[in-house]
Amino acid sequence: MNKPYIELRNRHDFGDTINTYFLFLKYNFKKYTSLYLRYNAISIILLIIASYLLVTGFMGLASRDFRFGMTNDGDHSIYLIAGAVVLVLILFITALINYSFSSSFMAEYVKNSGEVESKNVWQNIKTNLGTIILFIFLGIGLYIGYIIVSVIFAFIPLIGMLIQYGLSFLLTAFFGLSFMSIFSENKGLSNALSEGWSFTFSSFGKVILFGLVIGILNLMITMLIISIPGFIIGIYVYFSLESNVDLATNVFASMVFTLGFAMFLLAFIYTQALSQIAYSVLYYNIFEEKNNIFLKNKIEQIGINE
Repeated sequence: MNKPYIELRNRHDFGDTINTYFLFLKYNFKKYTSLYLRYNAISIILLIIASYLLVTGFMGLASRDFRFGMTNDGDHSIYLIAGAVVLVLILFITALINYSFSSSFMAEYVKNSGEVESKNVWQNIKTNLGTIILFIFLGIGLYIGYIIVSVIFAFIPLIGMLIQYGLSFLLTAFFGLSFMSIFSENKGLSNALSEGWSFTFSSFGKVILFGLVIGILNLMITMLIISIPGFIIGIYVYFSLESNVDLATNVFASMVFTLGFAMFLLAFIYTQALSQIAYSVLYYNIFEEKNNIFLKNKIEQIGINE
């Protein structure tokens, strides 16, 4: 049974745009996730390694006997530093893959009326690789600027918090819409930024509210994903403490905490990818509202057929 094609290039209101996002996931979740796992297989393995290094280093430091000035064998701080470095690199690479893969997937989906080939997704990424790398570095700069501004507004009660959240949604939307612009028509960096800026502020209220709703929904997805390992870890810790097991030096405990931390990170990066899917849906919606190209083509096609 062929799955229905969900047309994204329609002039929808806010509620219909959210509904379109969920309809897309309903019919394409399995296809998207299977390709996502293929593209992120190496990143997932490295992420588990980074989690192991961080957990091992932290638990090693926690097990030091400060009362007598003694430490465990080995310098566990090295594990922490190595794990943190690997984790930062993996998150950077994964962010690049997530935004690129999701945007390329959506561009292929729209271009071919729902038929997405893995080789075409990868080819689109290779074609725009230079622009993608520049955009990621620009994103890092924008994020650093956001952190500085957030620290400043943190001293303002309530209003400062609202401004922080508003800037967060605005920056995420601008980044997501601009990134999708790269893949929609293979635009260069300046053109993609210009279109992303225009789309963000021309539909400012819709963009901010959309970011809020998607953020809440993705948080719920993250909590759902990590609820099972979180429950298992909680039960394990409870019975370990009841049995006087030294969690800081127990090998099995290290494995459990490593897998739990890895699951949390994997859930985080997966919902990041889903966020870009959502902003891709929003991109095509705003694009059609501003340009009305798809509707005009449909009307012209009807006239030709008649």
